[in-house]
Amino acid sequence: MIEIKHPQELARLRRLALAAQGLLQTQPFGRALAGARKAINHIGYVQIDTISVVERAHHHVLHARVPAFEPAMTNQMLLDRDIFEYWTHAAAFLPIADFRFSLPYKQAIKSGQSHWCKTPDRKLMGELLARIRSDGPIRSRDLDSNSAKRAGWWDWKPAKKALEQMYMEGDLMVSDREGFQKTYDITERVLPSHVDAQMPGMEEFAAHIVDQQLRCHGLVSLKGLTYQRRNPELRKAVKTLLNERLEQRTLEQVRVSSGEIFILETGALERPIPRLNNRMLILSPFDNCVIQRERLKSLFQYDYQIECYVPAAKRQYGYFCLPLLYRDGFIGRMDCKAHRKSSHLEIKLLQLEHHTVDEDLVISAFADAITRFCHFQKCATVSLTKAQPKHLSQRLHRALKLLG
Repeated sequence: MIEIKHPQELARLRRLALAAQGLLQTQPFGRALAGARKAINHIGYVQIDTISVVERAHHHVLHARVPAFEPAMTNQMLLDRDIFEYWTHAAAFLPIADFRFSLPYKQAIKSGQSHWCKTPDRKLMGELLARIRSDGPIRSRDLDSNSAKRAGWWDWKPAKKALEQMYMEGDLMVSDREGFQKTYDITERVLPSHVDAQMPGMEEFAAHIVDQQLRCHGLVSLKGLTYQRRNPELRKAVKTLLNERLEQRTLEQVRVSSGEIFILETGALERPIPRLNNRMLILSPFDNCVIQRERLKSLFQYDYQIECYVPAAKRQYGYFCLPLLYRDGFIGRMDCKAHRKSSHLEIKLLQLEHHTVDEDLVISAFADAITRFCHFQKCATVSLTKAQPKHLSQRLHRALKLLG
């Protein structure tokens, strides 16, 4: 067990984690659509989220890693069958090559080991499946229509539940999307013939998780490896595999000051990692790098909570504050809203922390980051309502004014 006590040792751990996530380099996966394909194959998934105060999470995650990424590219990857939609710890887009590792959860739902709908309507599911098989794909909006426009032989609420149940069980896949309107088709018509669709064994599934998480995070905790996966057999298989690799010394453990133990490939701390630059990234609250809040706190000493689920009176930073990553540390958060009709980005609160860093360099990096972020949001102007600490307000306002 390696004890991480010196700040420089912790800094190296952080850089290893950020480099594995593709957040230190300027274009680690390439650009545009080709870069987006490589990015999602590497990081394993992007979470789908409906909150729209800024560009949605599944686009934001890729924007942070892929220069020249455009939101339309996500659906293009879905249409090209580079990715598919399913459930990880939440709704997500995943690499199509990983399709077979979605099968254990689908089987668990179909067999009743896990539940999506507690009492699925099997008769209605059979009718809907037969209809899709004979008449072709069905859009979720077809089930939201007024009764005069409905097909006539189902009620939309039970039908939507039946459709979702078949999707979660694996009989249906999402073949297309228009925003949050999904089109469903039978799996055999959506899944490319070259994709491996064999059910993995538990040991194989565990190896996939361990290898994938080490690749995209650099270092992992036992708890983080099975984040939001409640399958006791899988958790046991992952723990057994880790112990085997630790005994074989292909993996080693480090302990940080919080007491958290991380596992990484033996020798990983000695490998070259990308140099730091004075770049700031504005991340999504659902970014793969920050979604495990306990890991974030242990590794980066960054205590982060998304407050859209917190009553307004109890919010400290705002409805949808975004983490700010500068060099190899999280130095603040920003609550903002994109007003799309007026093409204006309103920064309601900018909170900068860890004031030991050079303030002028941070403000310059923030100005560059906001320029890119405004372009991503299709906003032509930006305003700042409140900044903390207060003594930075004037310089921040001046920097934002120069952008306009």
